[in-house]
Order: sequence, then C-alpha cells, then structure tokens
Amino acid sequence: MLDTATVSNAGNASPTSRGSAEDTQTPYVYCTTYRDGDWMLNIAATDQGLCRVRFPNEKPGALAAWASIHWPSASLVESTEALRPYMEPLAAYFRGDCTPFDMPLDVRGTPFQLEVWEALRLIPYGSTWTYAELAAVLGRPLAARPVGAAVGANPLPIVLPCHRVIGKDGSLTGYLGGLEAKTRLLRLEGFPLREERGLRQR
Repeated sequence: MLDTATVSNAGNASPTSRGSAEDTQTPYVYCTTYRDGDWMLNIAATDQGLCRVRFPNEKPGALAAWASIHWPSASLVESTEALRPYMEPLAAYFRGDCTPFDMPLDVRGTPFQLEVWEALRLIPYGSTWTYAELAAVLGRPLAARPVGAAVGANPLPIVLPCHRVIGKDGSLTGYLGGLEAKTRLLRLEGFPLREERGLRQR
C-alpha cells in the first residue's frame, strides 16, 4: 500500500525552483567523481546544496552544458573537499543504511518536475511504485506519461530515488544509469525483482 505522507515530512532535502534569487549568488558549481567499491558517480553541488548526480555513462561535457543553463555565470570547479559532506550519506546508503537522505539540495526544474521529484522521496526504501501510482499520489491520475518524463529528467538519482519507479507490469523500464544500475540499486535495498519473485514462488 502506498505511503500517503506529505512531502513536507521528508527532511531538509527540499528542491528549489529554477530562476530563484540565489542564482546570482552562485559563483561556483563544484564537481568530483565519487567512488565506492565498484560504484562510480559524478556528483556536483553549489554552495546551496547538492545539485547533480550522474553515472559514468553520461556524455563528456554534459555537466558543463547543464550547469551553463542553470548557473550561466558560475565557474565549474573540480573539488573533492567541497563535495565531501555529501559523500558520507552516499557511503552509508551503499553500506545498506536505509535512513532517508537528509542533506541540502539545490535542484532546478519546472514546477511540475519539482513536484514529481519531491514525491519520489515518499517511496519507502526497499519498495517500488508504478508510474501510475506516483501520478495518483500527486493527484494527477491521468498523467502517468508526463510524470514518467519528469522522473526521467531527475537530476539527483539515488538521492531522489527514481530507481524505485517501475512499469505497471513490474518491468524495470528505463533508467538514466542503465537497467543494470537500477537492478543493482533495488537489490541493494532488498527488493525482490519480478523474475526473482517468480523463482521464490515455485
């Protein structure tokens, strides 16, 4: 059954909308590569919070192009130290800690995208919702397709757990990090995938 708690209960990780007054106060976008075992992520943050998480399959130059859209006057700076506060929560997650992420975020998107990304944090650890269920929680039961498009544009996978959204038939559907990454994340959280559930029922 879906947890219908409001997104305001989801801690400090609250996305901010594109075009805020803080844009002019963002001289730098910091970035680094985070490694944890065989996981590798490219992460970025402003002084306001974590703004981007991407997998190694992202095209070269994508971060710079994306940052120039949202913070056109900011400089992109490689800095492990600036990203260190975000690394320990990620490390805890990869150790199997099911505590929700509680960190400052600086997320840019349309009002609809921000609404969808907020709702992703309602999906419990180790659980999945379908796109239709996510749309229903948002009060938009006929909007599964645009909700899916917003999920696919999520700038903070893992932190805003879009890997927990699956097709109505139980299929994993797409994932920006690739289906292998989505499978591994769900297994890390102990969620039995469709083919594994079938094996257990035999």
